[in-house]
Amino acid sequence: MKTNYEVRYAAHPDDAKCYDTERLRRDFLIERVFAADEVNMVYSMYDRMIVGGAMPVAETLRLEAIDPLKAPCFLTRREMGIFNVGGAGTVRAGEKEYRLGYKEALYLGMGDREVTFASDDASAPARFYFNSVGAHCTYPDRKVTKADAVVAHMGSLEGSNERDINKMIVSQVLPTCRLQMGMTELAPGSVWNTMPAHIHSRRMEAYFYFEVPEDQAVCHFMGEPHQTRHIWMRGEQAVLSPEWSIHSAAATHNYTFIWGMGGENLDYGDQDFFAITDLR
Repeated sequence: MKTNYEVRYAAHPDDAKCYDTERLRRDFLIERVFAADEVNMVYSMYDRMIVGGAMPVAETLRLEAIDPLKAPCFLTRREMGIFNVGGAGTVRAGEKEYRLGYKEALYLGMGDREVTFASDDASAPARFYFNSVGAHCTYPDRKVTKADAVVAHMGSLEGSNERDINKMIVSQVLPTCRLQMGMTELAPGSVWNTMPAHIHSRRMEAYFYFEVPEDQAVCHFMGEPHQTRHIWMRGEQAVLSPEWSIHSAAATHNYTFIWGMGGENLDYGDQDFFAITDLR
């Protein structure tokens, strides 16, 4: 197996509004989340969230404590949320095993133990997408399915944004320290997410887009509401969203995305909205 990581530093909005396409992609886009028998991750200075993916094919992969953590185990001072967006597989945390099917999730609380990833079938490998943030206490590990989720049906086909927001790793479902994660599924014919746009300066966020056909793309919008920028993305790529930035997208096809937040509070509704007609 191979573990790859990089560190991304935070940007001031006054600086980010001057970035060209290459700089925006370098600082915020995570192009390679999955690779066979690799664990890939980005350690972001935005609330020190780690965004990554593990794709076990021919071997079981171990979640290693990368050097920036300066810890004996990855979860020594962290909590973690994992979503499987591939074939069936198993996550082992210490002495416990959790089998995850497609679009099922797992919360792992803080605590020293080995974490490994395995696929049931190498010809249809699991793809484990994860977010991790710092934690101050230990909450129980728990598998979460869509049946456990708090679901909000929002938008309309007329507005091109009919969608189900599945709140899965949130305080209404299970206790966490700082992490919140969920999955938004857009209906056929709908392409817009997170409209009206908003920011929440108490939390940063990461988006992971999938179920995007190979010949289609997603246009992710970011930046201050009066200084928006865009990043074109493919399926199975992720993007970092600073606390000062909007986070929204339109695509050439309907899609699904996983959102993950880390920060100062666990109030999902703590958002500052902006009218669509006020965006610039």
